[in-house]
Amino acid sequence: MSRKGSEGDEAYGSCIAVSSSSAAEAALISKPRFEAVRSAAGTADTAVRSRLVTAQSGDPPRFGLCRIRDIVCALALIIALLPVFVVLIAVILINDPGPPIFAHQRVGKNGRAFKCFKLRSMYCDAQERLVVLLANNPQMRREWEAMHKLAEDPRVTPLGDFLRRTSLDELPQLFNVLMGSMTLVGPRPIVYDELRHYGRHASCYLTSKPGLTGLWQVTGRSEVSYRRRVATDRLYARRKSFKLDLRILLATVPAVLARKGAC
Repeated sequence: MSRKGSEGDEAYGSCIAVSSSSAAEAALISKPRFEAVRSAAGTADTAVRSRLVTAQSGDPPRFGLCRIRDIVCALALIIALLPVFVVLIAVILINDPGPPIFAHQRVGKNGRAFKCFKLRSMYCDAQERLVVLLANNPQMRREWEAMHKLAEDPRVTPLGDFLRRTSLDELPQLFNVLMGSMTLVGPRPIVYDELRHYGRHASCYLTSKPGLTGLWQVTGRSEVSYRRRVATDRLYARRKSFKLDLRILLATVPAVLARKGAC
């Protein structure tokens, strides 16, 4: 259901064209609005980010085929996996007392912020550990600036490492899908600072709901560069369809079981 080299991405095609009927999307990727998003991505000023999110009017709920699919599948999986949720939450609490569910702010469709749910895989003081780590380790600081991930992350608990490698930490995102902030298939959710990696192709991410799984999720994940990840999101935005979503969903199970690119 959570990158090396600098290979080119031209083979992945150009970004999907934005429909002129969507005033919200057109306004979002216009130069003034996109510059505001990029500015927010490059600063830790929470006030700027708050104004940016508030400015998004958003789209009205759409209960098309994909939304019905999301609701039915999310509800079925939540019910079926409820015992797993209970056991994992109990083990997390025993292993490292603290909130078992972690809600992290991510960028959603049209630039709206939303709380992305995950089972907590890090120590409760992870943020403080990160500040100290990046201040004292230049190599890890460069890795963090490039990928926003650490291959060997000392903030992750032993149990959290297992949860990440099996993607079990992402199970609570089924509730994001049920609430409508995410969909079953789409680009994986990112934080504001990661928007700079998309550059002029940011609309390929911003015009879609983030997905529980996606094309990047089943084609390498953390084993590919961020540039390749952006190219993969561009390809999905250009070719997305109900049939492609089904193929990605079917490919997710073996990808998760193989733990390919998991981190």
